[in-house]
Amino acid sequence: MSLAPHRDLLLKGGWVIDPANGIDGPYDVAIRAGKIADVAVDIASAGAVQVINAAGLYVTPGLIDAHTHVYTFPPQPDSYIEGVNADAHLLASGVTTAVDAGTAGWQNFAAFKATCIDRSTVRILAFLNIAAHGMLDRTSEQRLDDLNPDLAAAVATAYPDLIVGIKSAHYWVDRPWDDQHPPWASVDRAVKAGMRCGKPVMVDFWPRPPQRTYPDLLLCKLRPGDIHTHVFARQFPIVDEQGRVYLYLRRARERGIWFDLGHGAASFWFRNAVPALRDGFPPDTISTDLHMGNINGPVLSMAHTISKYLNMGMPLSQAIARSTVNPARMIGRHDLGTLSVGAEADVALFRLTEGEFGFVDCGRARLIGRQRLECVLTLRAGQIVYDPEGLSMPEWEHAPASS
Repeated sequence: MSLAPHRDLLLKGGWVIDPANGIDGPYDVAIRAGKIADVAVDIASAGAVQVINAAGLYVTPGLIDAHTHVYTFPPQPDSYIEGVNADAHLLASGVTTAVDAGTAGWQNFAAFKATCIDRSTVRILAFLNIAAHGMLDRTSEQRLDDLNPDLAAAVATAYPDLIVGIKSAHYWVDRPWDDQHPPWASVDRAVKAGMRCGKPVMVDFWPRPPQRTYPDLLLCKLRPGDIHTHVFARQFPIVDEQGRVYLYLRRARERGIWFDLGHGAASFWFRNAVPALRDGFPPDTISTDLHMGNINGPVLSMAHTISKYLNMGMPLSQAIARSTVNPARMIGRHDLGTLSVGAEADVALFRLTEGEFGFVDCGRARLIGRQRLECVLTLRAGQIVYDPEGLSMPEWEHAPASS
């Protein structure tokens, strides 16, 4: 009787970047039964059902995009955005976990789960919108009656493995305040829901001083562990005239506020992000805010967004940390974003291409770069789900006859 193989799949000869475990060097990765079986130097090929040559490639945990919109639904006249199909658009960028940032609210989360989350190869988690209908009805985020912390907390508690936090967004950005629209209603009620369900709050925010200021959001309203997304959007005072990051931002980070990139169609400006990076203030997490309105530009993909930061001067290992272990910690899912033995085998392989490439932000500004990160293989729970170059396939002369 033959012995069972020791490994289903062996990724051999790649450069592994696994910031959760402090790994950044030449290692092999072995996978068995959908889990990481070993990460070590020069694992023997004997006993592996399949060996993939990863020489010249970077091997990382499957990426976590902490701000996406992947709730696809029939067109609605008042919807704020149209979500992307997670499997169609994210696996090609090495993303194996997508966090939907508030597309669904407490009234329609069950429909989101049934139609998208339960059917997806990509692992979909969610920030639940404090508004009843989320972004499917743009007016819902403006109605006090819809901003219900008790019901939002109850739904988050009912789905603890799927809902990672509460989202506040798009609230009353330009019209006069009134009794039905006080300045902090959405943020305050989201924080109250977060307190009741024990989860963080992610805020998409528009400052309107003096009643609603950015420093007040970071230093007074949000709690340690809460998240400000779209940090480098044009509406935020990030750097002074000398390109120095304002002190209150550093104070907010010290007190535990997370700063998420959330690129989006209108929320990432090189004029904020580049000076901030040069002054030692990178985002804590890199995310796309991907939806159908920006997938063909300026966002494109997670790999393309990471490439922007590489060309702004961030080392690859730091960019991978901000796309794996950091978002995992931010959402309280320490089992993700890692190649630890026993972890689900979500893995991505990348090629870093040298050349001359142009990258654009949301303000119609261009950055010329010399590096571009390209995903060439994605594994989800040990299964190959993206392999456009056929790394896992034999050359055609040696391919077996079709059955």
